[in-house]
Amino acid sequence: MTGRFDPAVADLRWQQRWDEARCFAADTASDKPRSYVLEMFPYPSGRIHMGHVRNYTMGDVLARYRRMQGREVLHPMGWDAFGMPAENAAMERGVHPGGWTRSNIDTMRAQLKRLGFALDWSREFATCDPEYYGQEQALFLDLYEAGLVYRKESEVNWDPVDCTVLANEQVIDGKGWRSGACVERRRLAQWFLKITDFAEELLEGLSGLDQWPDKVKLMQENWIGKSRGLKFAFRLSQPAGGTDRVEVFTTRPDTIFGASFIAVAATHPIAEAIASQDPEAAEFIAECRRGGTSAADIETAEKKGFRTRLEAVHPFDNDWRLPVYIANFVLMEYGTGAIYGVPAHDQRDFEFATKYGLPIRRVVARSAQDADQPVVGEAESDYGVAVNSRVLDGMSSEQAIAEVIRRAETAGWGEGTTAYRLRDWGVSRQRYWGTPIPIIHCAGCGPVPVPRDQLPVVLPEDVSFDQPGNPLDRHLEWKQMPCPKCGNAAARETDTLDTFVDSSWYFIRFASQPRRPCVRPR
Repeated sequence: MTGRFDPAVADLRWQQRWDEARCFAADTASDKPRSYVLEMFPYPSGRIHMGHVRNYTMGDVLARYRRMQGREVLHPMGWDAFGMPAENAAMERGVHPGGWTRSNIDTMRAQLKRLGFALDWSREFATCDPEYYGQEQALFLDLYEAGLVYRKESEVNWDPVDCTVLANEQVIDGKGWRSGACVERRRLAQWFLKITDFAEELLEGLSGLDQWPDKVKLMQENWIGKSRGLKFAFRLSQPAGGTDRVEVFTTRPDTIFGASFIAVAATHPIAEAIASQDPEAAEFIAECRRGGTSAADIETAEKKGFRTRLEAVHPFDNDWRLPVYIANFVLMEYGTGAIYGVPAHDQRDFEFATKYGLPIRRVVARSAQDADQPVVGEAESDYGVAVNSRVLDGMSSEQAIAEVIRRAETAGWGEGTTAYRLRDWGVSRQRYWGTPIPIIHCAGCGPVPVPRDQLPVVLPEDVSFDQPGNPLDRHLEWKQMPCPKCGNAAARETDTLDTFVDSSWYFIRFASQPRRPCVRPR
């Protein structure tokens, strides 16, 4: 040997040979069996780390192995390029988020190429490329036309510094994951993907995943959360919010004789009607809105309530009245936005009743002999035997549930129904650096899809980040346009899609297609 082996020199030499020979470029005309290898796209933060090396090495091994088996392998690279960090960088550095993002991509591309992965770099793209997000917009319109996308007002996590909606996963200890600001509850018009339409299909599909660990399948089952219960309404002592009833859903109607109170969400129409006449109620609701909306936030927060002047009539006894509270642990987005509290057998209700001195009445026990045993320390949520429950005494919990549903349906004050814990996916965010939602709002026509021959709806470059909020709201030249249906003045949707949607829609397989207009086959 004339000298020591220098891997840095050798790597560069061989990588150049690979590039010249297009060793890793997928040939769409090949008659070999095809194989598609795709790792999760990296966010272009500006520097790779060992997590990137680990992830893309595994994909590289698989791609090379399949190529050695004689397959035509497509192994592309892309960039999960939209998101709040780029927008924050624009505000902090006085640059455009697109320039900041593409500069980071250039740096990370060079770093990844030094590793010599078997990637088809000719297929590279970023989710901020209009050619990509135009396909995403076309898919959004497919779902919209199929009735799987809709818009409604909902309670959301609002970051007052970043001025955008946050997913529950982006709220850490009640604060925004990027800004660190205390998250507030707000009601905003949001776009949703109707994933609840597939709840039963998702459950059934779990049975076919025979190679998944049981604990993972159980987690998925609990996330979907199918339950059979009773939907019914309590009559109110006087009308409020245009109604004299408050509707609830429960999976444990066997505990109905243990009810101590009714609680409604701070954004429930009944609560809002009360707040319009009562400053103390309005102040309490404002306090509730300063809390998060995630299940974790609700479970860990101190349970607080505001007692209204309303009372609810128990459906089994016209002389039995329950106080109605506005409570911080009830959310409008879960169930009906109202509950009846059974402190002896639900921990949140137990904490609430203990704080406000409400009755804690046992109505489920291990046996009839334990009927007089007090519930102390914490709630008991197990099934057992109905006690202190009048017509239900002595029945098992399962029998008592069926009996209450039967009586409710016979008397006409309720019905047995199936519910799911799964909620539709809120996908719109109040920010600039994301995929524009391809909808136009017209006063006469309502929401109108952007015509497909006008896709992609491209983000304007000339935006300003000199003040908080979404600059698209202030860009009148981009925002204002005629309605495609009637021709009258209308406005584009200024919300953009959640980056979780960008990163979930890689199955568009944009990298596997030649560049083409944003019209997708059905």
